[in-house]
This record gives sequence, structure tokens and C-alpha cells, in this order.
Amino acid sequence: QVQLAESGGGLVQAGGSLRLSCAASGRTVSNYNMAWFRQAPGKEREFVAAIRWSGTPTYYADSVKGRFTISRDNANLYLQMNSLNAEDTAVYYCAADRRIQRRVVYKTINEYDYWGQGTQVSVSS
Repeated sequence: QVQLAESGGGLVQAGGSLRLSCAASGRTVSNYNMAWFRQAPGKEREFVAAIRWSGTPTYYADSVKGRFTISRDNANLYLQMNSLNAEDTAVYYCAADRRIQRRVVYKTINEYDYWGQGTQVSVSS
């Protein structure tokens, strides 16, 4: 089993930056594709960014492209968020796909098996 724990959320002014981290424990995630999703109040959980187990390539939702950067090391996943705006307010979740060294990186929730509890990001306008 894999446990994921997000950190780094908080309250920031529009235009500001935050760096989210996701620490993995229980089993190495170095061979798993991983992703960030988010869920705003009253909305469905949506894809934000994903990264292949090898570190490249990376994928982004159109709404965050050019502002967010996903990265990873052997045991952690990161999301650098710049130029934040009110529409980025949400609970952010990291997720891992348990299929080892999967070639295809998915952007859909049902392809991810392990989830963290989420970290709140609030952007004030």
C-alpha cells in the first residue's frame, strides 16, 4: 500500500505563489505515474497536472499551463503554482497510478489508485 500526504497549501493573494508537496510512504512510488487534481466547492474534482514515472513528459490542464509546474523525485511529488488567481481556490490532491512504469499518463480520476487527503489552497482577490 501507498500513503500520500500533501502539504504546502494556504492562503495567498492573487498573483502570489505556493509550492505543494506530496510525500509518499509505505512503498516506493518511483515507478508510478503521478498527478495533481483539485476540487473547488460545489464542483467536481478536476485534473491539474500529471507526470510520468520517469519524470518526463508532463501534462497540464489548459487553465494552469504556463503557471504551474509539476515535478518529482523518488519519494515526493511537487506542484509549483505561480500567478495564482481566485479560480485556483480548491482542495488539491495528489494521486498515484499503481501500474508500474505505465507508458500512458492519464488525466482521469479513475486511473489513479492512491490518493492523499488533500491540502486547501485559497487565493484572495
